[in-house]
Amino acid sequence: MGKDDLTILSEMLISILIVAVISGCTSRVDKTNEKSDRDIAISKCSQICKSLLSNKTNLSNGPCISNEIINDWVCDIAHNPRIPIDNNPENQCSAYREKKAHHFVELTETCEFIRAI
Repeated sequence: MGKDDLTILSEMLISILIVAVISGCTSRVDKTNEKSDRDIAISKCSQICKSLLSNKTNLSNGPCISNEIINDWVCDIAHNPRIPIDNNPENQCSAYREKKAHHFVELTETCEFIRAI
């Protein structure tokens, strides 16, 4: 192999490494955005729940409190552990039931976090 061949080979390896690094960075950004949406949804759901409680709203029947807390996320109240009333469709967010939203945050009737899916 001559000097020109080594230069071309080195340039090709550098190009491959650059593409690999850029690809890796892009996928990490996407995962960060997903986590960020989840965190934002949890925070906003909690804020709405606390506001409702401060206004003396009764949340004991496990109502949906937002059909769009953020895009594609709803905010629902449930019992922990779940009780039969939590499974009543009228107490679940219609946007989630109708597949208009694909994620939900569940809080207790005292605004404690249960889960986010």
